[in-house]
Amino acid sequence: MNSIKGLIFILLVCVHPLAFAETGVRIKDLCRISSAVDNNLVGYGLVSGLAGSGDSMRSGTTVQSLRNALLRFGINVNTNDVRSRNVAAVSLTAILPPYAQSGDKIDVNVTSMGDAHSLVGGTLLLASLTGPDGKIYALAQGPVSVGGFQYDLFGNLVQKNHPTAGIIPSGATVEKGIDTLMVNEDGQLHYSLYDPDLTTVSRIVNSINLTFGSGTAKAINAGRIEVNLPIEHKSNPVAFLTAVEGLKVDPDRKAKIVVNERTGTVVSGGNVTVAPVSITHGDLTVIITTDYLVSQPSFVSRTGSGVSTQIVPDTNIDVSEEEPISISLNANTSVAELVAALNKVKATSRDVITILQAIRRAGALHAELIIQ
Repeated sequence: MNSIKGLIFILLVCVHPLAFAETGVRIKDLCRISSAVDNNLVGYGLVSGLAGSGDSMRSGTTVQSLRNALLRFGINVNTNDVRSRNVAAVSLTAILPPYAQSGDKIDVNVTSMGDAHSLVGGTLLLASLTGPDGKIYALAQGPVSVGGFQYDLFGNLVQKNHPTAGIIPSGATVEKGIDTLMVNEDGQLHYSLYDPDLTTVSRIVNSINLTFGSGTAKAINAGRIEVNLPIEHKSNPVAFLTAVEGLKVDPDRKAKIVVNERTGTVVSGGNVTVAPVSITHGDLTVIITTDYLVSQPSFVSRTGSGVSTQIVPDTNIDVSEEEPISISLNANTSVAELVAALNKVKATSRDVITILQAIRRAGALHAELIIQ
């Protein structure tokens, strides 16, 4: 009985090498179908209903746009008669997803183009959103949600965030969908890696070929994979793509250290190591202070001319040198251990950044140093 159980276990393991692989990252999270890209839309419109915080009469574009909007309703007014500050000219931007279809809803970003003070309480009038080809893909309309405010009276101003920018959640309706072609006429599709890497792309190709047969996928370069749709999946490519995206791969991670000089933040991977190196870091501080004293002789009135008040500088120079920091690192010391050692000797965040830069220039830091 035990021998039968052992045989079953061996057969299960041999069915698929990846059957028991629990670690790794899904291919879906490492790359995307090359043809599935977002499309940028842009438009122009008017926001009405503002409480006197809209564009002033100096904004000729807003006045002309308001007149044109009224003409659509059969109302003809002279631009000189428009005196309302309850309207603001705005620019509209939106992202059209790759598989969007007619009737879908997308968000719209609204930003003021004139001298309006705030868009709080405003409603966007019907406006079209066009693509780079000049065609209309969506229509936007609705109340503007602004995450801020601005109120002023008699020179007193209270403001939070940016009241001249807002968003209309699901404020645009897609009028023309996008036909995204996933598989071409030859039964091929391409994947693009979010972070191109030769090792990662090789592992993805090997995983696909191991699951669906040799020759199913091949790497074009470090960031692009060509996949041939198997004959048995041509009638249902979506099921095949779903299976491909569900495969797990261990991506290769490049050694990187990200340093933010403004906040003193240092972020590094756990596999980043430092070669044997000795570090000595110290500060020399020179402080020069000058006090200006007034010399006023008490016998000026008795001696007559030739004697006057003088300003005499009194200069003090103070030099202080802190005890230098000395640290010796052994082989395979991680950056985390280096930073911990520097923190123990009370090195500041800026000192840590300076030391990392010096180690990188000395060739002892085998990682890419990114300074933000």
